[in-house]
Amino acid sequence: DPPSLSLSVTLDGLGLFWFHFPSSRWNPGIPGIPAWPSGLEEPREILPESQMCQKILGMIETELRGKLPEARAIPVVSVFPALPPILGQPNSLVCVVENIFPPVLDISWTSGGAVVTSGVTQGPFVPSADLTFVRLSRLAVVPRAGDVHACVVTEPGTNRSTVVYW
Repeated sequence: DPPSLSLSVTLDGLGLFWFHFPSSRWNPGIPGIPAWPSGLEEPREILPESQMCQKILGMIETELRGKLPEARAIPVVSVFPALPPILGQPNSLVCVVENIFPPVLDISWTSGGAVVTSGVTQGPFVPSADLTFVRLSRLAVVPRAGDVHACVVTEPGTNRSTVVYW
């Protein structure tokens, strides 16, 4: 897979904001965080840098194709509730995928074995200090006795999936 263009603002490894290039806007990386402050770097100010990065990524991909082995890390997946769970009370399940390299994978959710798309949010790939990436996904839930939810992490181009249940 070719390198991808990503831009995020982090503090102590926590992804505060990430830039969604197709819609040209900043998105919060944490639920409930205030919107991107007006007057800071506007989307139109990012365009020249993103065009330059796209050009550099294209050059790097062309020069290194076939010369370097593709490095793969084994993703580490954790699932936990955002708040202490109380039956019948709205909550979110958080799926944290760490040790990602290259930053290409899909995160999906199942509930009772059925694929769930409603109430799912995906975060960007956030770089970490060890030169891998972290990605979060959230699922809105109302916990009920006997519920079984799963975060499914799939690496494109392989037949590997990691499933973590809650």
